[in-house]
Amino acid sequence: MTPMPPAPTDADAVPARYQGVWVRTLLETPQGRDTTTWVHWLQTTQWHADLRVPTDLDRSQPGGLAQQQGFCGLTRITPAQGDEAEVCTWHRRIDFQPPRSTPDAGTMDFETAERVIERGVHGNYLEVWERLPESQGRRVVLERLGANGLVTDERLLIAGQCLMHVRPRSAPWPSDLRPDETLAEVIQRHPSQRAVLLDFEITFARLTGGPCGGQRMGQGMGQWVVERSTLPTLEGQALCAEPQRTEAHTAHIAHTAQDRLAGDWRIVEWSES
Repeated sequence: MTPMPPAPTDADAVPARYQGVWVRTLLETPQGRDTTTWVHWLQTTQWHADLRVPTDLDRSQPGGLAQQQGFCGLTRITPAQGDEAEVCTWHRRIDFQPPRSTPDAGTMDFETAERVIERGVHGNYLEVWERLPESQGRRVVLERLGANGLVTDERLLIAGQCLMHVRPRSAPWPSDLRPDETLAEVIQRHPSQRAVLLDFEITFARLTGGPCGGQRMGQGMGQWVVERSTLPTLEGQALCAEPQRTEAHTAHIAHTAQDRLAGDWRIVEWSES
């Protein structure tokens, strides 16, 4: 397992050119090309969330669900020096798949402000990313507060008119976890733990123009509609997830008919511009 970076500071801020939601349009590896997998990466000033769902998966079956990928954590940029290219490293604090033995890092070549080429540092691959224009604007990262007032691992990230909700599984990995094995392999060895290991949500949603729950929200914001999720039954559903700042470091999402995200959250990032 790769070590976690120290707690972020203002000096760790990810440059604005990275911020927003990026859609992967191409993956090239020695095994071939992929232009069909649904991949979105949301990046804020320090945090990221990523969801990857192959379009040919049979997600009505546990084996198909287990092949999804997604993660959330801190992003660090190592500037280019001399002949060495700029490197982006994604430190995964929450991962749908079991821990990896090598860091997730790539060199980044911005062909334009809206298109970047990533090449693997610890793996042989090339990825092309293009930024969604509607993901520009505000940046919000929230951590769910539990009933005891303590911070949980649940996260809500907003970039412009795009949202990603990350709720990790409550069950730990089996004690006999093997290096670099996949979730599909784990549940095949531990079929009795299949349900709890698959109970992990990463959801991507877009903001719509309509009011949420029949009520107008702050700044005229409306409801969010789920486009893709590790829990397929959520896709197409509406979310009322407009956070209202209550104090300097806390926010609240009001209860409505769709109240999965309702409650109190701690503010990690909050930028309206």
